[in-house]
Amino acid sequence: MLVIVPNISIPDHEIKITAVRSQGAGGQNVNKVSSAVHLRFDIKESSLSDTEKDRLLDLNDNRINKEGVLVIKGQKFRTQEKNRNDVLERLQEIIRMALVVKKSRRPTRPTRSSQKKRLDNKTLRSKIKSLRRDFPE
Repeated sequence: MLVIVPNISIPDHEIKITAVRSQGAGGQNVNKVSSAVHLRFDIKESSLSDTEKDRLLDLNDNRINKEGVLVIKGQKFRTQEKNRNDVLERLQEIIRMALVVKKSRRPTRPTRSSQKKRLDNKTLRSKIKSLRRDFPE
């Protein structure tokens, strides 16, 4: 059971983790040991609520494919267990970020005194610049 927040958790059977071989250069074990991990999480078939699923699917994330499956690859560490824990933490973080409701911005207006200050400053600048002008005789 993967706990996202205290009232939201994902059962283990909804998360599929497979071991694969890591990419890149390696030492003697590179062709023998499968230390990288692929995590697959089907958002549409999960036990999350419909609003939570919609939020996740609306994320502009290239790790979510057209079928609604989130795929995370972990190969940061040399052991499979550390990579497994890493991808589970990243899954938690992605879901937490999707569940955060952004506060809508309420546009504000300038105060009356700030408007007056701005206009007074403009007239003062205008007077200063007009005094600099060369008047034709």
